[in-house]
Amino acid sequence: MAIIKVIIPAYNEADSIGLVIHAIPNVVNEVIVVSNNSTDDTEINAKKAGATVLTEPNKGYGFACLKGMQHIANQSQKPDIVVFLDGDYSDYPEELTKIVAPIIKDDIDFVVGARVKELREEGSMTMPQIFGNWLATSLMTLFFKSTFTDLGPFRAIKYAKLLALNMEDKTYGWTVEMQLKALKSGFSYKEIPVKYRNRIGVSKVSGTIKGAIFAGAKILGWIFKYSIKK
Repeated sequence: MAIIKVIIPAYNEADSIGLVIHAIPNVVNEVIVVSNNSTDDTEINAKKAGATVLTEPNKGYGFACLKGMQHIANQSQKPDIVVFLDGDYSDYPEELTKIVAPIIKDDIDFVVGARVKELREEGSMTMPQIFGNWLATSLMTLFFKSTFTDLGPFRAIKYAKLLALNMEDKTYGWTVEMQLKALKSGFSYKEIPVKYRNRIGVSKVSGTIKGAIFAGAKILGWIFKYSIKK
């Protein structure tokens, strides 16, 4: 049996975090919730739901993910697979088994859950998100002959491969950095269509103009940085 650990970055997700944790299949060995400077009951509710709860005072999606990785690195038993999942209940955690299946059955290195239009709830992705995904993945196709169609946060990767990526982005560029580095490293990868629904609460990225602009700039910055390095 593969050892699977889940990392969930969470900032003020008190209303949703319990639902997310309870929906994660029992094939997972540990659920790690990283509270990213939350001021509500995110940490309390995550602990009640059975998760390992860490705190990361530096705000930023990447900061939280790196904190979760640091926790795993300090453990004696390392996982075979690490899954990243958002804490807002927009993803369907029960689909985790679909996400990890290509790694377990076909020895694929990296799997991204693609939020395809036909499986998305109406309004679950904003127009800036949809356009940003299209632009980013189109540029990855142009520069790297990638077949990615989404920068979906619900993703799984072999732990050894995750370490090899030497992830460094501290904020909104985390997802695209992972995909770009996987492409540059020649990792095998696959997209799995997943369902996507309206999140609980307001998005900290797409829900604000500042967040959307900053995220877009970070994503494009990573793509152009790596296109120059080709």
